[in-house]
Amino acid sequence: MDNLNLGQHISRRYNEELEDVRNRVLAMGGLVEQQLLNAMEALENKDASLAQQVIANDLQVNAMEVAIDEECNTILARRQPAASDLRLVTAVIKTITDLERIGDEAERIARMAYDLADEERVNRLFTQIHHLGQHARVLLRGALDAFAHLDTEKAVATWNEDRKVDREYEALLRELMTYMMQDADSIPFVLKAIFAARAIERIGDRAGNICEYVIYLVKGKDVRHTRLLEDGVPGDD
Repeated sequence: MDNLNLGQHISRRYNEELEDVRNRVLAMGGLVEQQLLNAMEALENKDASLAQQVIANDLQVNAMEVAIDEECNTILARRQPAASDLRLVTAVIKTITDLERIGDEAERIARMAYDLADEERVNRLFTQIHHLGQHARVLLRGALDAFAHLDTEKAVATWNEDRKVDREYEALLRELMTYMMQDADSIPFVLKAIFAARAIERIGDRAGNICEYVIYLVKGKDVRHTRLLEDGVPGDD
């Protein structure tokens, strides 16, 4: 927790506000992670009912983003935070934006699952998409763990893992394109499978963004558009 002094303010109420906003981010992250898990399960098991549940629950994700954003704005107005406190509020605002978008991607996967619930021709492709989804979920879990513990090493390791998701997605995309070329009748439902795979790949990217915010929060370094290293953050001694 380099350079952070969370929980060290004279005002006990201020400490509670900062801790509350962190806890609410983690609660939102837990809901989003469950949304992703349910969406992938709905896709693999062709469970239209579970897909509908994910779609309905996206409203809850959206509501959590709005509530946390309002709390952050209140802290900014009342407390006028500086240094690490300001970085925390900034990181929270950015993180909940990405979590909300991950929720949107989970909803998109659920909609594809609902549309494909009666499709029998792509069981093997569904299994591969599910594997990609499991990998993306590991990334999301790693990003949330890094945020919870302000762990930059975990953030860097998770960020680097996103490249594996990108490669897996590209390989799957090539296979799906080949599938369509071999069977023209498969084009409508394979396109839906491609949309689902693309949503999963974007989830990996969003998880990587959250890792960057953790590094910014702890180190005070903006590492966006830079290449993170396996052994640390650029600029570390």
